[in-house]
Amino acid sequence: MLTPDHPITLEPGQRRWRAYFNGHVIADTVDALILREASLAPVVYFPRQDVAMEYMGRTHHRTHCPYKGEAAHYTLTLDGQIAENVAWSYEAPFEAMSAISGRVAFYPHAVEVYDVDEEAVSHRRRAFTPEPSHQREIDDIIQHTDSGAGVSQREHWPPNVETPQIGEGRGR
Repeated sequence: MLTPDHPITLEPGQRRWRAYFNGHVIADTVDALILREASLAPVVYFPRQDVAMEYMGRTHHRTHCPYKGEAAHYTLTLDGQIAENVAWSYEAPFEAMSAISGRVAFYPHAVEVYDVDEEAVSHRRRAFTPEPSHQREIDDIIQHTDSGAGVSQREHWPPNVETPQIGEGRGR
């Protein structure tokens, strides 16, 4: 159903892509597809496995594109914020658009979609690896830090300094 007066192209995203909503990254991929359709703005399609689908609820809203097929829509609920029908997915697109099958795209007025510098966020950069002799010290220090519950994970260490007594040195 593609026509010369309505060209559609798909290309792999050359960079890492993210979707950001309400202070949270809700999609992050190095496997994006960029769809360029006629004079419309490009659309980034994320693989479903790279989208935080646990915050997405499928709605009854559907749209039909004569070039791609029927799209299902999703509402996003995160941190008490509800954004209705902010994402869509062609689960059974027309054959010419089969590459976007099951992928998720976001409306840019509701979700910020942007490419990121891989070097700034790469998990593949060489991580700090302490010398084996220092690993035990690091593990011990970590156990004495806050676990997130407001208390340390182990008893505090005994102080390693004495409190100055009045009259000693300059203290009063």
